[in-house]
Amino acid sequence: MEADRIYAVLSRLAEYVRSPSLSHIRNPDQLQKLAKDIVQAVDRAGSVWTKWEGAREDIIKAASPCWIPEEDLQERLNLLPGPPLTLTDVKQRLRALWEQPWEAYPDDELREGCLAVYRAEKERGTELIAIVGAIREHIEREEERLRRERDEAYRASREQELAKRKQRFLSGADVGWTQVDGSDPALYCRRNGRAFRIAVGKDKRWKLYRVANHQDAGYQLGVYGNRRDANKALDKIAYEPES
Repeated sequence: MEADRIYAVLSRLAEYVRSPSLSHIRNPDQLQKLAKDIVQAVDRAGSVWTKWEGAREDIIKAASPCWIPEEDLQERLNLLPGPPLTLTDVKQRLRALWEQPWEAYPDDELREGCLAVYRAEKERGTELIAIVGAIREHIEREEERLRRERDEAYRASREQELAKRKQRFLSGADVGWTQVDGSDPALYCRRNGRAFRIAVGKDKRWKLYRVANHQDAGYQLGVYGNRRDANKALDKIAYEPES
């Protein structure tokens, strides 16, 4: 196996330096292509997966996120050159691909959609590599849709939480920092039944005020370099006697 890997590197280097053009040999794009070719060749030469050569390996990698039935993959991959593949060969090669650090298991939420695309294309007589391409396009669209839905759900949940916090403050209940008026960038909280406002000034320092409500200018309690320091001070101030 070690000899095979060395030969794979030497053969590609020897082919590369045959170029009569020194600028071609030094070209960064050509060097990058050479490096990629060498890495792929070494991976193939040193692989313990001896049944997975050429098109078989390309197809199984492309199909790994696609939820194609493993029995069908086995049947179609066995039409390609190479030793016969068992169902275990296919299952374990897929598992090995999914468990690589840069890969992931197929998304369960996309399973039914992928299978629907597969069945429809198989019935039309579409060849395997084209079906894989169609399913991957379907996955891209669905992942984008799911991302938008999750973002919208998060925004809606955040808006509901902000509305609840605002209502708690207005009702006189204790609550953490929240914005009460959309036109007012200051934050308000209530601690130990007392209302406070905090706002950052032009000097980037945080000013803490004791207020009666969100419409009250109140009086300043302190100026702090960051909100963390202001919160530490508030932990004491909120429970100290008021003059």
